[in-house]
Amino acid sequence: MRSKKISDILMDAGIYLFLIAMGLITLLPFANVLSKSVSEEWAITSGRVGIIPVGFQLDTLKFVVTSSQFLHALLVSVLVTLVGTLLSLLVTAMTAYPLSKRELPGSSALIVMFIFTMMFSGGIIPNYLLIRQLGLINHLGSLVLPALINVFNMLVIKSYFESLPESLEESAKLEGARNYTILFRIILPLSAPVLATIGLFYAVSFWNDYFNPMLYINSTSLKPLQLYLQDIVMNADTSSVNRSADDMMNVTAEGIRAATVIASTVPILLVYPFLQKYFIKGVLIGSVKG
Repeated sequence: MRSKKISDILMDAGIYLFLIAMGLITLLPFANVLSKSVSEEWAITSGRVGIIPVGFQLDTLKFVVTSSQFLHALLVSVLVTLVGTLLSLLVTAMTAYPLSKRELPGSSALIVMFIFTMMFSGGIIPNYLLIRQLGLINHLGSLVLPALINVFNMLVIKSYFESLPESLEESAKLEGARNYTILFRIILPLSAPVLATIGLFYAVSFWNDYFNPMLYINSTSLKPLQLYLQDIVMNADTSSVNRSADDMMNVTAEGIRAATVIASTVPILLVYPFLQKYFIKGVLIGSVKG
């Protein structure tokens, strides 16, 4: 093998240094928040906490994750994320499948209509009036229905379906299989990489959704984790918490904010390792027609 030229080595080194720098820029704020969540009270109040914890304690994290309000908000977010992701994948796949067929009459016009919605929408007020007319104010359905399908995700799945061999469907039709049977028993099992990738996109979107709950949810019992996080960030005050003196040791308002951010981020991060093997493959196959 030919040895690399010095210019190639320098180029590779420059690329790696740039990527490392971008990674550090992304991770440093998170490291600072993590350090505050496990640092001693005096270190936080004196502003001595950087990216490394000063003193180590888990009282603040324990204080946050044992709160009944936090656990209830976590349950709401988990429920919305699971139901929303499953329904979104189902609706997106059922929309993408017929649009992937060239013989579908008017398929080009339908695709243009979908793409049009990516650039233009009705606006906040018409959306709110629609949700109110449907009776979904203070209902968890208002957190799922407006985000049920993402056109970009649908186009990625459509492209993946188009890359599958047509002979698979032709053979199934010769055996008497109908379209729904072909979709659910042949196409979807073969589409695990792209479905896992798009499912991750949907899950992160539902988990991090803050704007729709702020518009449509007023009831405290229905607030998801992101609205609870907003309340903590805006109103964290240890003097107003009904806890014993022992529970409040090493707990500050700034520490509560940091610990809540960490506690609300960890659950969705735990999903990534299970889907990592599908992630790159799904995006590449779904975005480039084979």
